[in-house]
Amino acid sequence: MTDTRGKVLCIHPDDDMLVALVDLHPGETVEWAQQPLCIRTTVQRKHKVARRDCAPGDILRLYGTPVGKATKPIGTGCAVTIDNLEHYAPAPVLHADTPAPVWSAPDVARWHQATFQGVVRADGRVGTANHWLIFPLVFCENRNVEQLRDALVRPLGYGQDDLADFTRSLLGGTASTATVTRPFPNVDGVRIITHQGGCGGTRADARSLCRILAAYADHPNVAGVTVFSLGCQNAQVDMFKAALAEKNPQFDKPCLIYEQQKWEGGEAAMMKAVVGDTLKELAVANEVRRQPVPLSHLRIGVKCGGSDGFSGITANPVLGLVSDRLVALGGASILSEFPELCGVESSLMARCVHASDQQRFVDLMHDFETRAHAAGTTFADNPSPGNIRDGLITDAMKSAGAARKGGSSPIVSVLDYGEVATQPGLSLLCAPGNDVESVTALVAAGANVVLFTTGLGTPTGNPIAPVVKVSSNTDVATRLSELIDFDCGSILQGVDPEGLADALLEQIVATASGQTQTQADRLGQHDFIFWRRDISL
Repeated sequence: MTDTRGKVLCIHPDDDMLVALVDLHPGETVEWAQQPLCIRTTVQRKHKVARRDCAPGDILRLYGTPVGKATKPIGTGCAVTIDNLEHYAPAPVLHADTPAPVWSAPDVARWHQATFQGVVRADGRVGTANHWLIFPLVFCENRNVEQLRDALVRPLGYGQDDLADFTRSLLGGTASTATVTRPFPNVDGVRIITHQGGCGGTRADARSLCRILAAYADHPNVAGVTVFSLGCQNAQVDMFKAALAEKNPQFDKPCLIYEQQKWEGGEAAMMKAVVGDTLKELAVANEVRRQPVPLSHLRIGVKCGGSDGFSGITANPVLGLVSDRLVALGGASILSEFPELCGVESSLMARCVHASDQQRFVDLMHDFETRAHAAGTTFADNPSPGNIRDGLITDAMKSAGAARKGGSSPIVSVLDYGEVATQPGLSLLCAPGNDVESVTALVAAGANVVLFTTGLGTPTGNPIAPVVKVSSNTDVATRLSELIDFDCGSILQGVDPEGLADALLEQIVATASGQTQTQADRLGQHDFIFWRRDISL
């Protein structure tokens, strides 16, 4: 809750800082819990103002947790900035005798009978879409992937609005008014992946790429795949098939593979064969019909990007409430971005159901940070210029707010990159903070919907899973309305987060049912970047 004049907010009673909800100016007085505070320096909206005098070396708290160390004296009422505060995160504490987490699950009675219109696969897994997917095993085949997209997407009625008609109008032509009736109405889209991997890097990266591509092929949102291989690359067809068999020994979807160097008759003949073969399989994929399934089949990935000083106050906690609701209903939630969990490891470890997951979390975090050090950087470099400009000035400060996306439920598993969440409940997934790399990993881990909070705005989407963009403030939701699906900024005006969580869950159900299109899908924003294990923060 804000003060009566709506100027500042105290997140936790132990915090050494208040959050400025408006620009504050020297000489004005704000009040929190009947305690007046005289502002001594300019404090920008979303940034922090000190509640007490701080000496160099003092540890400052936000969200009730240490988030930075003072590098200079900071007076009461003065702005906390990158000039007087540096990243600080306490070392995680591993306790062998940590008691099992106790969780008070939210009341989800209103959702017990709720369903969404899901795509049920032969093995019983449920998707939120029915896509045909096209991808290469190596970057050399990106052009053929794009050729196949051009041959299928618009002719089959999946084309997005673009600037072509506008260009024609500028040249004196007329816009195309032809509307294509979809011949495969039960296929939601023909989606492509292009990438810069598959050769020229390490064999480990090639295997990693194949595991991620196999996870996408096996994903319940995918009806089947068309795969291009050049032939001589590191990511061999056999490597991909092995990854697919490891991912799902009973994999039974159509998997059309074309190796160009072995093709007789040239590229044009190969591409015509690819088009014909893919159309035949699309006709089979079109036989799928959506059907009502319980919300326990929802697998959400929670992510933040382009975050601001309000993300951890508004949008991220709402995602946490949604995550808890789905877990209580028997669904699954996946929290990634390990560099943005730095500083809150101990609180997350205390929520692990299995002691072995506590150790695995520590080991994965240590390995990630070791790789960062080897590349000449640290987790402290994670906040972007946009994060810093809008109030997130240390990685620990960013992490303390980012972790709120995971709600309060017990953690049932800790996953390395490329692994799949196989059980209901909340899982932690080792992945970078990079927006697209992280979303790519969440979907590979099994998320059939991704919830993505942003304070600055981002177009990020995914080829096969809908990405619901949730804004932390109404300004960005209004100014970048073509990017944002849901606004949590009204919390700053006193709107109940619980009500927003219910509304967001309703929107997720509509999206998972194919009734509501995300802004990313409307824009054709289908991003994919796999994480090469050289460092990416």
